[in-house]
Amino acid sequence: MTQGVLTLRAIYDEHVSFVWRALRRLGVRESDLPDAVQDVFLVVHRKLPEFEGRSKMTTWLFGIAMRVARDRMRLAHVRRQVGDEEAVLAYVDENADVAAQAERRQAVEILESILDALPMEQRAVFTLFELDGMSGEAIAELLEIPLGTVYSRLRLAREAFQRSVTRLRARQDRPPPPRVSAVRSKMREVSDEPSDEGIISPRRVTAGGAA
Repeated sequence: MTQGVLTLRAIYDEHVSFVWRALRRLGVRESDLPDAVQDVFLVVHRKLPEFEGRSKMTTWLFGIAMRVARDRMRLAHVRRQVGDEEAVLAYVDENADVAAQAERRQAVEILESILDALPMEQRAVFTLFELDGMSGEAIAELLEIPLGTVYSRLRLAREAFQRSVTRLRARQDRPPPPRVSAVRSKMREVSDEPSDEGIISPRRVTAGGAA
């Protein structure tokens, strides 16, 4: 048991920021992130004896994060949100037609609703590629899927995104916002690190997740 606790602590210390970012990208609300991170590491605690190292630790953790995010959205009936509001606002700032604060907020909500409609697998690839600026090869390695699958999901997500923007433009009779790729350079300027207040102690996770 002691070795298991130490292993969990090591995994937590090394990868908690990665899990935090993954959950944000997968649409977990900011206020729900601490609980969602704890949910992920509760699963890690239960499943750690089954982890044989056949996949990368980050791949395993991302898969758990996807399931946690999906379950939380389904059970709580909450809207997924874009992981980084500063990045979304930077996205909106590219369009002079939505410069006012009220319109910027509305545009954020619109972008959230568009991403909400994407299947989780497409959303993961879309946000990793367009918002985080990861290459197709890096995403394929992270998710352990063929490169062709990455680009297929990315294509489907982009098409769905553009269809939503087109419908929005038709309803509002206004130019569509710029493509999400406009955010990529700005995303690198924004910190995704969780605050100290959001970090959950591995000791809490272990105590709550013992089975």
